[in-house]
Amino acid sequence: MKKVIKTIAWLTVATAGAIHVINRINFSMHTVKEHANKNNTHDYEWRFGKIHYIKKGSGNPILLIHNLTPGSSSYEFNSMIDGLSETNEVYAIDLLGYGLSEKCNMTYTNYLYVQLITDFIKTVIGKKTTIITSGDSSSIAVMTCHNDPDVVNNLIFINPQSLYQANQIPTKQTKLLKWLIDTPIIGTLVYNMQTSKNMIEEAFKENYYCDPALVDDKHINAYCEAAHLNNYKVKYAISSYLGRYTNINILHAIKEINNSITIIQGSEVNDKETILENYEYYNGAIESVTISDTKLLPHLERPDYTINTIKCYI
Repeated sequence: MKKVIKTIAWLTVATAGAIHVINRINFSMHTVKEHANKNNTHDYEWRFGKIHYIKKGSGNPILLIHNLTPGSSSYEFNSMIDGLSETNEVYAIDLLGYGLSEKCNMTYTNYLYVQLITDFIKTVIGKKTTIITSGDSSSIAVMTCHNDPDVVNNLIFINPQSLYQANQIPTKQTKLLKWLIDTPIIGTLVYNMQTSKNMIEEAFKENYYCDPALVDDKHINAYCEAAHLNNYKVKYAISSYLGRYTNINILHAIKEINNSITIIQGSEVNDKETILENYEYYNGAIESVTISDTKLLPHLERPDYTINTIKCYI
């Protein structure tokens, strides 16, 4: 019996060791050094960790906030920074836990990011700023504007999170998922499986782009790298996102905001009409525009058209 127990223990240790090695190899393979535009980069020493950002141009400031999905980072706006900086002072930030910013073993919440954006605008930018968001980061901008309207000028949301999704709070199932991903070795393996190059390429072709033929391998590599920077620490922000800790009920805030709000949607996004109707129901002053032949990332798929559209509202 003792031999059996020893054998099981040895196999367990060996298996854990093998998985750990596989995890390390995964992180090493996906770090291809294509993530960031190395020019015009800066770091902001925030109280919860170093924040990486890009700054370019002069004029009225614009802050670009990327989506919260795996692999998201300031790279998402790489194709727009030059165009927008011709007329504006542009900042593209890596949120805490994403991209080249610091990654901590903590629960990332909507309020944490609201604090970050408020402090960043006050400390780094220093004046009222137009915020442009992508995807699920729209609720961060809404709450930032609602809590401190003096730091925000206009709000532009590119394919914002639906109000129904934003209102979903953590459940037993999502808390369990977060706990699983946060666990050492096995959780890291699960995370690596969900952020493999094949999974990210599938997301681009099925959800992010309207035309799969336009998917650039460089973009896929950059997303893969962003999803694996700093080894296993990168998983904590994603586990919080999947656990719904970055969600918040923004209905009351949407009603009370007096700032200009514009919603830009890809023409092929599922339920885009319902999403827009819900926002307009709570704030009738919201303006909207659709970019044809795009899905969730029009700023990567049709950047020039997206830039020209944004310039009409800033």
